[in-house]
Amino acid sequence: MVMRPSAARVVLISAIASGQGKTTVTAALARKLTTLGQRVRVFKTGPDFIDPMMLERASGAPVLSLDLWMVGLEASRALLAQAAADVDVMLIEGVMGLYDGNPSSADLARAFGVPVLAVVDASAMAQTVGAVVTGLRDFGPVSMAGVIANRIASAGHARMVADAMQKVPVNPIPLLASLPRQEQGLPERHLGLVLPDEVAQLEHILATQAGQLALDMDAWNALPLTQFESLESAESAESAENIREKKPELLKGKTIAIARDAAFAFIYPANILCLKALGAQIQFFSPLADEPVPDQADAVYLPGGYPELHAEILSQAQQWQASIRAAHTLGLPILAECGGMMALTDSLIDQQDASWPMAGILSGRVIMQKRLAALGGQAWLGNAGELRGHTFHYSRFETSLRPYHHTHKHTQKQSSHNASDEQGEAIYRDGNLHASYFHAYFPSNPVAVARLFSGETL
Repeated sequence: MVMRPSAARVVLISAIASGQGKTTVTAALARKLTTLGQRVRVFKTGPDFIDPMMLERASGAPVLSLDLWMVGLEASRALLAQAAADVDVMLIEGVMGLYDGNPSSADLARAFGVPVLAVVDASAMAQTVGAVVTGLRDFGPVSMAGVIANRIASAGHARMVADAMQKVPVNPIPLLASLPRQEQGLPERHLGLVLPDEVAQLEHILATQAGQLALDMDAWNALPLTQFESLESAESAESAENIREKKPELLKGKTIAIARDAAFAFIYPANILCLKALGAQIQFFSPLADEPVPDQADAVYLPGGYPELHAEILSQAQQWQASIRAAHTLGLPILAECGGMMALTDSLIDQQDASWPMAGILSGRVIMQKRLAALGGQAWLGNAGELRGHTFHYSRFETSLRPYHHTHKHTQKQSSHNASDEQGEAIYRDGNLHASYFHAYFPSNPVAVARLFSGETL
């Protein structure tokens, strides 16, 4: 395949920690550049469902994941190269703090030669921003493109930060932009941001934040372009997602029904692309609207989401519940991830301690809790190889069911190449139903995914 170099202005947006406003700043910058006529593409580092939805609304384009472990080095490189051929700007939102995790956002920036744009919550500091950003730059080190000072109180406050950045010893770091304190920000809940469709006046919020972002266009335009090797002809995202080796259409002729609504919203866009690349037809349906599993479905995918916030409605969705029980009885392959699994249990106890009956396929009850139950990268190891993904949930499943298998954790101490031997999430199997808190990233192993949706075991 012929390759040609392509270049775009690329920055990885990171911070010293979570809570600094990375997503707000990334969304504001994406919207501002888009309104200025720039072709913008946003990526999200690490496992995440909700931030990409918000960033898609801000940028107007799908937001795919980049991760040196879950997605893989070469697949991530292919996604960047493909985007660089079509856009002017690529923004990569990091995860947690710049150096947190294995691999970290800094690791990704260095792997692809991408400079870092540091977001700093300057609400309780001014000149000290210079020390913070110098430390971020030099600890790794990383190439530092500049700073965006968030939650600025006034123009004078912004000038103090800018002056401090010029006093940074050896290669002063520019203040590229500042964003004032927001009267109306992006609302959050226990798993992160509130879903975009649930945020009142979201377009107004995004437009306001973009308008308030004071961007130094001269400093921005002075940033160097990052060059990638890209495909000479336009390729589909499906081929980029299946970079490891082109797979045959193992799901050709099959229709996969996917639950998609406010209760089942945690779906990697890459997972849909992967299923289509494997030849599957996709049909969405809404359990919240009491829609049954489509009659033509050959398999069912129940992704994660917020069933705990919609438990009462799901408990009354008799047509949906009857249809998923019938699909299970008929032996249709069903993959239920996290929230999808929760909806198949006997009951769900929500944050207010109310108990709601669910579909009753998996014996046991799910109990919401205030404490985080699990978080991190994991892999499902089977005879088709390693299917990678992650887990992130605030509930526990009390059941007498014996797990069919367990995932393996990707620990912070190991290299980025393989999962560890440390036991992760339980995987339950009942006939052709596989259910777990584990969220799979399908392109990491398309063959394993095809086997799951064909009724084969891993």
